[in-house]
Amino acid sequence: MNAEHQGTLFELGASTVEAARASEELVALGQALPASVRLGTMSWAFPGWRGVVYDAGAPSGALSAHGLSAYAQHPLLGAVEIDRSYYEPLPAEAFVAYAEQVPERFRFLVKAHEACVVRRFPTHARYGSRRGEQNPMYLDAGYASDAVVGPIAAGLGKKLGAILFQFPPVNEPDASAFADELAAFLGRLPAGLPYAVELRTASAFSARYADALAAHGAVHCHNAWSAMPSLLDQARRVPPAARKPLVIRWLLAPGEKYADARDRFQPFSAIAREDLPVRNAIARLAAKAVAHDVPVLVTINNKAEGCAPESAVRLARAIVSAARSEGRR
Repeated sequence: MNAEHQGTLFELGASTVEAARASEELVALGQALPASVRLGTMSWAFPGWRGVVYDAGAPSGALSAHGLSAYAQHPLLGAVEIDRSYYEPLPAEAFVAYAEQVPERFRFLVKAHEACVVRRFPTHARYGSRRGEQNPMYLDAGYASDAVVGPIAAGLGKKLGAILFQFPPVNEPDASAFADELAAFLGRLPAGLPYAVELRTASAFSARYADALAAHGAVHCHNAWSAMPSLLDQARRVPPAARKPLVIRWLLAPGEKYADARDRFQPFSAIAREDLPVRNAIARLAAKAVAHDVPVLVTINNKAEGCAPESAVRLARAIVSAARSEGRR
């Protein structure tokens, strides 16, 4: 789980967090970024972002509950990922409270509760007596509709970017069976809402999986993750219908381990190591999406380069440049 804590409904009150002053260059970059592109980070309550997203004097303890409204004032941060919902289903009121802190154009990428996507509970101590047991709620569309999709949709309304079903790594999955199960699950969810699916197992990324998404109006969440094919390869392997909107999560550099990157990059206050290949791949995909009037939603992890908001700045420059080049073709 993220080290930071995303504030609950009961913690939200008058804001005590001010936004960092944006430079003229940053404002101009925000204006140059295509309106159909929204960039964001994976959560927001990181003390290392003081002076980058938050005022240098912002109190660390106030960021989770009061930082979102300041975060949303950043010229390039028009989206954010809610991670807390993966660990516990949240009521609609919690999403209403989040939505009230941001402008109309802002969008949320919300992780679905893990009970929807974990076939067998991990052996981690936090699962208690359920450790290693089969999960009876796995791909249970009734549970997902009532406990996950309903509250998210009711609370966020038009500010919902996508509901993300993030499937954890599994050993030697039956790709065909998984694709069929996923298709049945998606087909029973409430229609007309934006669903995205992320895989962490390359062998599950089959043509049948891609067809299941397209058949039920869901999209593939392209992810920069060590165990998955490259972003460009992922884009080639899903039909256009499963890439509208284009959803990307920039997590790690190829070959990187999450815990290692976390330990090296903390407190996430500056770029520690650039990942130009991944950044340029995202920019290329985003530019092509813009050229075809496809909305783009990208969320960035601190473990990608060391500081997600700074990665967003450099990515925005790359997207603006790539979009101009694409427009000249």
